[in-house]
Parts: sequence; structure tokens; C-alpha cells
Amino acid sequence: MSTITVRSIIDNTKSYQYVDNGEPMRGGMKDVFFSPDKSYVVALFRDPQDFNSKERLKKIATTYREAFFNKEGGAYYKTLFCWPTDVIEKGTQIGIIVPTYDKKFLFQKGYATSNLIQGKEKEGKWFASPKFRNKQFPLRLDDSELGNWLSYFQICVNIARGVKRMHAAGLAHSDLSYKNILIDPVTKSANIIDIDGLVVPGIFPPDVIGTADFIAPEVLATKHLKKDDPNRKLPSRVTDLHALAVLIYMFLLYRHPLKGGKVHDLDTEKDDLLSMGEKALFIEHPTNPENRPKVNQLNPKELPWADINKLPYTITGPYLTDLFNQAFINGLHAPMNRPTADQWEQALLKTTDLMQPCSNTKCDQKWYVFNNTTRPACPFCGTPHVGTLPVLDLYAQFTPGVWKPINHRLMVYHDQYLFQWHVNGNIIRNEKLTDQQKVPVGYFKLVGDKWMLINQTLTGLKDLTEDKLIPTGSSVELSDGKKLLLSPEEGGRVVVVTLANK
Repeated sequence: MSTITVRSIIDNTKSYQYVDNGEPMRGGMKDVFFSPDKSYVVALFRDPQDFNSKERLKKIATTYREAFFNKEGGAYYKTLFCWPTDVIEKGTQIGIIVPTYDKKFLFQKGYATSNLIQGKEKEGKWFASPKFRNKQFPLRLDDSELGNWLSYFQICVNIARGVKRMHAAGLAHSDLSYKNILIDPVTKSANIIDIDGLVVPGIFPPDVIGTADFIAPEVLATKHLKKDDPNRKLPSRVTDLHALAVLIYMFLLYRHPLKGGKVHDLDTEKDDLLSMGEKALFIEHPTNPENRPKVNQLNPKELPWADINKLPYTITGPYLTDLFNQAFINGLHAPMNRPTADQWEQALLKTTDLMQPCSNTKCDQKWYVFNNTTRPACPFCGTPHVGTLPVLDLYAQFTPGVWKPINHRLMVYHDQYLFQWHVNGNIIRNEKLTDQQKVPVGYFKLVGDKWMLINQTLTGLKDLTEDKLIPTGSSVELSDGKKLLLSPEEGGRVVVVTLANK
């Protein structure tokens, strides 16, 4: 074991050390070594890097890094990206300096029955497969690692925000997959890694075409062409959007959206190329059933998730159902029709406002999306909702005195909070929220058989039905048909209450 010193090629006054024990961690293209205090790693590329690659790495560690983290929302992005901080050389080898992962992205327990992966990175792949959460599978993950269904919505929000920020900067990840994202369902966190391959259109082309299962159909369908062929499709922002849609689908439903029962060729390799490329077809296509999974061929370890009849994609709610249709039907072979990262972020956030806690304490998922029926029930364990269920439809003022619904509703449950982004349309729920804007302004309680909204800080809350103000510290009953003005300020909203499950 020896300690080796390497120097920055960006600032020759800087040097770094790493410990070489002869057994580095091996990535796809790099050998990775820890610094003596394990605060950073030195990742050395095994293959020589040409001039263009070196320039890309320098830009990523300087210009792009500064643009990401020194602007509004920068503190949030520092927790979301594992971003290279410097470029070094060791003889003829080029490498990068990368901060070590936060401990929350390392397995605390790992498997339920052994400690084989304890301390290993929580790559997204562990949480996108049904077998690792199947109680009958010996190598299932421990319950303490899995979080609940709501956890994965927030994780997907974080990933969507990261992709949104890259694309806003004119960058593409090029290899977005569950191998290059670490997640922690316990804290609902995500960390996007392998940033050193960022694509800058027209300046820095992609080095790889992506990771299997996440490569866009047009990239696979044209991979046989030469790189300079104008018909060849290479990783870009629109191929990132395909990978993002696949990630969200897999993290919420634990199956792949294109891997179904259709066989295109007896040659496995050719069949895979066709089914994920030129002939790709959504397994839940509502009018074309050719690629539906064959239930009798499903792996028991992957049930019930692999059975689209028991757990269809529509359980994710109306907003995400629409985007999955857009991504895997309209945009599957028409890249410009794919939903943007911002659309995914907003749909995911609106869906969290539709979620209800399952009353079954033994339910693995704990939460489900309200399905707009008069008798809602958890799709995972079948437990029906008991008692009334307040549905708050949000309205915005389009012209003075004219209020219209905005296709956004808030489902109420005991001890749920009301936030400023519900109250006022000018406050956008995103990574730029201030600490003050994250503080609840009210909360809901079930008192006996009555649902109440307790006003904490809203100075303009008004019961329009009874034409009276609701002072701070007081409450108002959520009766059927009740209309509440949440704020009289510009952007303020009105809610109309419907009591479901009466």
C-alpha cells in the first residue's frame, strides 16, 4: 500500500493524494482510489484521453461547475450532483477529483438476510427491481432500506430537477440510467453521478451511447451507422428525456416499460435490439396489446409488479399517466414529442398532492394515489378508505371576478399541511423555494367526524360560502361545497371542497 501524489492540470499549485492498495474500485472506464481521509476520490481513466476529452473535463470542473453552483438554487444542486472538482494527471494518465458520496447513499443494512452489500453504493438498480423487495426472495433488501411509495415520487422529483438544470445549461448527461444515479428512499434523496461524460452539442460529442435499457430507440436503431453519418442518432437532450421517462416508470412501478411479451427474432441479441429500438412498443399501450407481458411467463419473484393487469400504470394518477402516454406512445419514436424534465417535475409534485396514506399498517407501500372514485382503496393491499375524504379543487382568477379550475387538487388526510404554493400561484414549488416559503401556513385535522383546516399564518383566509374571515389560530370546517379564498393577494387561489366517500 502506498500514498501517491498527483497534480492538477487546471491549477498547477494544487496537488492531491490517494491511497493505492493495488485493488482499486473499477468503473466502466476508470479506476477509483480514495484520498487518505476519504473526503474525495481520484478516478483515473484507464484509456488515454485525447485533447477534446481533456478540454471537456476541464470545462466540467470549472465553467460548468461554477455555472451550476454559483447561481440561485446552487446549494440544492450541490446535494443532487456528484460533480468533479478538478482534473489531474499521473504520468500519461488523466483523472478527475470527485467528492466522496454522502453516507446516506451507502447501504446501512443492505440485504435482509446478510451483510454482503453493507457499505456499498445505493445504485438506483437496487430499487427499480421487484425481486429485491419480494418477501420470498432470499436476497431481498431489508425493509429499513426501502422507504415507501411516496419516497420514490420525491426521488423522481429530484432526478427530474437535475435533468432540467443540465438541459437549461445546454448540456446532456448522455448516459442517464439507474447505474449513474444513487438514491436513498429513507431520506428521499438522489445523487446524479458520472458527470464527466456530459455532452455539449456541437462542441463535446458523446463518448458512449448509453446503458442498456435506457438507450433511446432512435439511438439503437441507427447504431450500425458511422458516427459521421447524418442519419446516425447520438445521445442528446432528447435521448436523456427517454431515459428520464424510463427511470420514473421503473422507480414507481418496478418494471421496464418496453420489455414485454412480443418476440421479434429468435436470436436474443437481435430481438433485444429490435424490441428496444426500431420496433419498441409500450407494454401498456392502450390500443396495441402486442407487447403486453404474458402472465404465465412472468418470474414469480417479480410479482405482482410485473403483472400490468393487477398494477397498471394508471395507479400513478392522471398527470403521470398522461406523461407516460406522451413518452412511450407519442414520443417513443418521435423524440421531439417527449415530455420535458420540467413537465415531469410538475406532474410528480401535483401527484403527491393526490396521495393518501394507506390505513393498513402492514401495507408495504404505505401510500397510494387517489383514483377519483367514490370508493377509493389502496391498489397494493386492497384496503378501502374508511370515512369521508375531502377533495380540494384549486381555482385561479383569470380576470377580475372570473375563477377557473387549474387541474390541480389537494387530497386531505389527518395532520396534512397546507403550503404557500397551494395558496398562491405566484409561488412555484421548485428548488428555488426559500426556507420561509417551505414553512406550512395551515394544517388539516379530523375532529370527531368533521374535517377542519387550522389557519396558522394566513391573514386573508376567507370562508366565501359564509362570507367571513378565518383569523389566524382559528379553524374552518371542510363541508361539502365549501368555498375558501386562501389569499386575496395577486395570484391567490380559491378552493372548492368536495367530500368523497360519503
